[in-house]
Amino acid sequence: MQAVTSHATAAAATASVQPGAAAASAAYAAYHIIRRNGAVVAFEPNKIAIALMKAFLAVHGTQGAASASVRETVDGLTEAVVRALVRSRPSGGTFHIEDVQDQVELGLMRGGHHEVARAYVLYRERRAQERARQAPQQPAVQESSLYVIDKGQRVPLDLPKLQALVESACAGLGAEVSPAPILAETRRNLYDGVSLDEVFKAAILAARTLIEKEPGYTRVTARLLQHTIRREILGEDVMQAEMHTRYADYFPGFVKQGVEAELLDEKLLQFDLERLGAALKADRDLQFDYLGLQTLYDRYFLHVDGQRIELPQAFFMRVAMGLALNEIDREARAIEFYDLLSSFDFMSSTPTLFNSGTRRSQLSSCYLTTVPDDLDGIYEAIKDNALLSKFAGGLGNDWTNVRALGSHIKGTNGKSQGVVPFLKVVNDTAVAVNQGGKRKGAVCAYLESWHLDIEEFLELRKNTGDDRRRTHDMNTANWIPDLFMKRVMEGGDWTLFSPATCPDLHDKFGKDFEAAYTRYEEKVERGEIKLFKKMPAKDLWRKMLSMLFETGHPWITFKDACNVRSPQQHAGVVHSSNLCTEITLNTNEREIAVCNLGSVNLAQHIRDGAIDHDKLKKTVATAMRMLDNVIDINYYAVKKARDSNLRHRPVGLGLMGFQDCLYQLRVPYASDAAVEFADRSMEALCYYAYWASTELAAERGRYSSFKGSLWDRGILPFDTLELLAEARGGYVEIDRSITLDWDALRSRIAQHGMRNSNCVAIAPTATISNIIGVDASIEPCFGNLSVKSNLSGEFTVVNEYLVRDLKKLGLWDDIMVMDLKHFDGSLRRIDRVPEELKALYATAFEVEPVWLVEAAARRQKWIDQAQSLNIYMAGASGKKLDETYKLAWLRGVKTTYYLRTMGATHAEKSTVKAGQLNAVSAHGGGTPIAMSAAVEAVAAAPIEVAAAEPATDIKFCSIDDPGCEACQ
Repeated sequence: MQAVTSHATAAAATASVQPGAAAASAAYAAYHIIRRNGAVVAFEPNKIAIALMKAFLAVHGTQGAASASVRETVDGLTEAVVRALVRSRPSGGTFHIEDVQDQVELGLMRGGHHEVARAYVLYRERRAQERARQAPQQPAVQESSLYVIDKGQRVPLDLPKLQALVESACAGLGAEVSPAPILAETRRNLYDGVSLDEVFKAAILAARTLIEKEPGYTRVTARLLQHTIRREILGEDVMQAEMHTRYADYFPGFVKQGVEAELLDEKLLQFDLERLGAALKADRDLQFDYLGLQTLYDRYFLHVDGQRIELPQAFFMRVAMGLALNEIDREARAIEFYDLLSSFDFMSSTPTLFNSGTRRSQLSSCYLTTVPDDLDGIYEAIKDNALLSKFAGGLGNDWTNVRALGSHIKGTNGKSQGVVPFLKVVNDTAVAVNQGGKRKGAVCAYLESWHLDIEEFLELRKNTGDDRRRTHDMNTANWIPDLFMKRVMEGGDWTLFSPATCPDLHDKFGKDFEAAYTRYEEKVERGEIKLFKKMPAKDLWRKMLSMLFETGHPWITFKDACNVRSPQQHAGVVHSSNLCTEITLNTNEREIAVCNLGSVNLAQHIRDGAIDHDKLKKTVATAMRMLDNVIDINYYAVKKARDSNLRHRPVGLGLMGFQDCLYQLRVPYASDAAVEFADRSMEALCYYAYWASTELAAERGRYSSFKGSLWDRGILPFDTLELLAEARGGYVEIDRSITLDWDALRSRIAQHGMRNSNCVAIAPTATISNIIGVDASIEPCFGNLSVKSNLSGEFTVVNEYLVRDLKKLGLWDDIMVMDLKHFDGSLRRIDRVPEELKALYATAFEVEPVWLVEAAARRQKWIDQAQSLNIYMAGASGKKLDETYKLAWLRGVKTTYYLRTMGATHAEKSTVKAGQLNAVSAHGGGTPIAMSAAVEAVAAAPIEVAAAEPATDIKFCSIDDPGCEACQ
């Protein structure tokens, strides 16, 4: 490395980079640095800034590095490095000096400062060689003299005990998983006087660094974390072999402690706690990977004054007990529910996992409301949002009733300000009421495409314009009638109205809507309606897609597909979906729709290359019983929600691990075989869900609004495709094949009815899929080697199926790991990987969106609600956007969710670098681009979208934000 200015010069250069160094150091008082000689010193972030500035000075010279832009760069890099370090040890701890330098090197490379990074790497290498030639200035701490602090006492470190712990964690995971590197790295990070808790933390951190090279270490890390959790809760070191007995002894005391702390419902004490404790299966603790267990520990396990009191199997049993409260044989049902949860065959949604068995058991995931067109009603709806958000999950608000900008206000003889000012209040309410302090409030506003405020609604998430008419924290969605799509397809005009002028359009769908809408257009022609706007339908469609590309909102959802195919159309109208677009339930001014969610782990139901129908049927039957129980046990913050849920009893059984199934079956996501599997697997899951509901009806009685429903009329969900085609006059192109005996189900429903108005909905499952270690929901794999970030830190996730295949071919080595990092988890440009594996392990942006839509359409024909369908699109163009969403409509898909785009220049690299593409700014929107450019992007011609112009949040929306999990 070339000569640099003195340390003092570099420090002066960074003076404006790191203001308030003393205050910053005080903020990091809980962190220390282990130097190479074993000495422990204070962690001073300012020194990182100095090192970075010296590196820039070395490459660019004094004048080049002194520019304001370089100082800003160093400031940003320093912040990123410190953030990465602190997130790895959120409660404080020590960093080895080499770890800090690794993060600096990584930060430079991620920031694109390749010359500086190269110089920094060479400098580190030369300094390492110099140290190797020189005798150390002072001897390193010898293992025999290493003392630790245990419960306030200074005692020698018991190295044989530490070695036994690490060896136990590695047991049974194959020859590739060795305790030696973990022990070596752990010892490197220890110093004389370290606390014993820090020793075990160092072992966990040492194991997690090896995950990228060998996925088996994720389970080693989880087992070491298990040991630490047991120390915290049981007060002593307990090995895995002892845990069956210890669980049985601990469990009754845990329940009593939870009740005494006013966390758990006193009714749990009425269970036979000894019987339930004996039923806990300690070996199921070994199923967790590191991300899953750390997620549970940080956000799900009960705690008193910050100390956890809940072990993993006790957690699952507590949830099961809460769901079995009203069962006749409560213990037997609790054990049945526990077995399903703890085996990872099925997982309840996050609100259920949070609150089941607690004193306020709010277990539902989704709430849908309709906002009336009067001030009292509007603010009552906002109050309902606040109450539901305080205790509940995601919110979907239907705002179509509210009169448009310029509409006459009879009571004041004035003119309305329209929908948008109220949406600003809704946005701020969601921010203020953050779901009991556990996670962010989350809401999605829906507006029909004929509403006169639709154009301003489309721009709510823009970063430009009047900020008083922007909602940076709230989701939005278009509620699109079929007539609009037909006008787009046929080149017709479209007229925008105020609901004050056309009040009945809101409650009409299908042919009735079309007839009423054309009558209002005739009134416009006769001059009877003054407040309107007429435009080519294609222009509004183009703007919809433009805003979707630019801001990620509003999402595209289809009103008539949701209503014409709704089993409950006799009892009302579906006016919107929910936060994640999978729930399609009726709402009105008197009823708030509620849905309870849980998801089958489909990957656990594949045997011998096919669906295990016997196991799936059994899983679904128990899962549906658990979901039905939620309805009666649930705490309702709003009476309208309780009334609606008890009247109609809808539930939403979904799935996760679809991508894992394809790996097991050796089927690429982008293939006809995958589409066929989507069809057959969804047919089976829905068949067994509907069968389970009719069995529950035979046992418990049918839901009260059953009479007159499509179920009552013998019309099953796949039959409604004909109703949709009839209502549209065509425009439904979908495979209609069936393989199961649906006539037998039809006969049984005719005899016993249904327990639930709706049974199936596919939610995102972002967090619960992390808990059990499978790919989320119906999503394609995002990256074969990637980093997931949450409040617990950053977690390396490696595709174990891929590693297994590469090992068989002798291709899994350090170079492959480096290649996967360089290509962001993609195999496409790694020449030595066979094409067959490249197809099988294609990542989300390598799968053409047509395959996502085709698979979703096959699922949709069986589902009585909808699915959270993300659209991934590399090299987005106007033509591609247009074709994709038109195809979704033609295939009868009810709703779509996020559009995740990647520019053509990055499409060559196959996937994205986290935080670079599609990142939403701190204000909630994407990087602004000129409106003319956005409009051009969805013009008829295929125009490539520049990679520098982001679209949507690559971090899987707020749902993958650890502070949210609003739906699952």
